[in-house]
Amino acid sequence: MLFEELKIIEPIQKALKTEGYTNPTPIQVKAIPSLLKGKDLLGCAQTGTGKTAAFAIPILQGIAKFPVNPKGKRPIKALILAPTRELAIQIGDSFKAYGRHLGLKSLVIYGGVSQNPQTKFLGIGIDILVATPGRLLDLINQGFVKLDKVDYFVLDESDQMLDMGMLPDVKRIITNIPVKRQTMLFSATMPEEIEKLANQLLKDPMKVEVTPVSSTVEVIRQEVYFVNKKNKTALLIELLKNKDILSALVFSRTKRGADKIVKSLVKAGYTAEAIHGNKSQNARQAALNSFKAKRTRILVATDIAARGIDIDELSHVFNFDLPEVPETYVHRIGRTGRAGLGGIAIAFCDHEEKPLLKDIQKLIGKTIPVVEEHPFPLVDMPPEYKPAQPVKKLAVKNARPSNRRPKYKDR
Repeated sequence: MLFEELKIIEPIQKALKTEGYTNPTPIQVKAIPSLLKGKDLLGCAQTGTGKTAAFAIPILQGIAKFPVNPKGKRPIKALILAPTRELAIQIGDSFKAYGRHLGLKSLVIYGGVSQNPQTKFLGIGIDILVATPGRLLDLINQGFVKLDKVDYFVLDESDQMLDMGMLPDVKRIITNIPVKRQTMLFSATMPEEIEKLANQLLKDPMKVEVTPVSSTVEVIRQEVYFVNKKNKTALLIELLKNKDILSALVFSRTKRGADKIVKSLVKAGYTAEAIHGNKSQNARQAALNSFKAKRTRILVATDIAARGIDIDELSHVFNFDLPEVPETYVHRIGRTGRAGLGGIAIAFCDHEEKPLLKDIQKLIGKTIPVVEEHPFPLVDMPPEYKPAQPVKKLAVKNARPSNRRPKYKDR
């Protein structure tokens, strides 16, 4: 199927062609026709499935039907809530790209930076607002934001908002939105509290489920190294000597751990930066932009800071620390293998993490091959953890670049 078959108006079609879009993804095929008819939508989809375009295109087309009063202040017609600053920025960029020929105005607001530029644009008037819940609620309370004309409401990555304790703020924001509206809720997983919220917000929704969280992208090659905790950094430094590792996203369990990894990598002569909750928004965005532009080879991130990162041609993902929640592993490695391209996901596993590895393998329904021959083998590894079909050596030469609820307080 082509985008032309989805009854999308010509200005958006033109923008999609500029972006290089030809064939819609499964979630776009399923969601766009129903959303264009005004139906609510409940989407179970993880990052990388094309869900942003799935809701952004119908919203843009809906707002574009009505002429803008050039003399009056524009009321906010669409509100999109996202859990992290990075994801909010990414969504905002998508709205600008798809709506470049429509003359609509959009704004992204988030905390961690001065509110003055944000309130200035709010005063002028915008059509589409993308926001993180905390900053939005703050600006509502200050009287800078009015949501009484909102026709479209999107709650993106709602399970992550639950993880981060944002749902109370979300529920307060919803009280400021008209009851009569079109609502779209997206979540990678559906815990009980999110199901209850969906039942409260959505009216006879169209349900779309794509790329179940238990399925890992087939083009991603997965490997695991058994290594003592104290040797993980040394092993990472050793593996990064391979020039075929063009870019690497390294996941650390904690903010402090991420900073320590970066310090060691820089000392070893690698270009590396960290992004996590203790970094300012400007610092996080600068690090991300440098990584995307390939000025920085290694980006070390915590799960919360990495949410919403969408990087083309990312060749490798390293799980420096295995996550306690197996679904998070799937979301992590899904940062590579995008757009049908290949990628490699490498996991480090020490003695204490073996139960976590077992849970991950149970979720994905496969045994991750083990690389046995490396300079820092796990000392006293029990026989029961040795792989049935080990990988004898690291093989990355021909690789091409192509989330259940974290319990850590220190992100």
